[in-house]
Amino acid sequence: MKFVVAVDGSAESERAVDHAVGMAAAAGGTLTVVHSVDPDVYDTGGTEPVSGLSDAEGRLIIESVEDAEERGERLLADAADRAAEAGVEADAELLYGNPVETIPEFAAEEGYDGVFVGHRGLSDEHERVLGSVAKGLVERSSVPVTVVRESGSATGDR
Repeated sequence: MKFVVAVDGSAESERAVDHAVGMAAAAGGTLTVVHSVDPDVYDTGGTEPVSGLSDAEGRLIIESVEDAEERGERLLADAADRAAEAGVEADAELLYGNPVETIPEFAAEEGYDGVFVGHRGLSDEHERVLGSVAKGLVERSSVPVTVVRESGSATGDR
């Protein structure tokens, strides 16, 4: 069996990696660790003066695309190394675009048997405002998605 596990550097994605490694080991399967860099998130939004708070939020740069790629590569290497240390064959893929779109597309196109993702367990109010990658993956994926929640337990959401 072939599994995908999404990483973003959070404690929840670390737990998802641990769970995915355990499942891949039990199934005699392989694991591909993925991280998606969304270049649109790092867009400066123009050079005109900021006209208000909402305009400023649209231009906020947390890190450059190059920094995001480097961070993503580090996350991928660390997770793949952890899998290899546990005796699970693992590789890594840096994807580009919105993770809610790129991860399910990658999993379907490459013929994976399942996706693992961490979830912070935000309140309904926060999730409406911030969205949820885990929820988006469950809704868009054509392959089964296992969501590893904040408490460390896994739930098969699809």
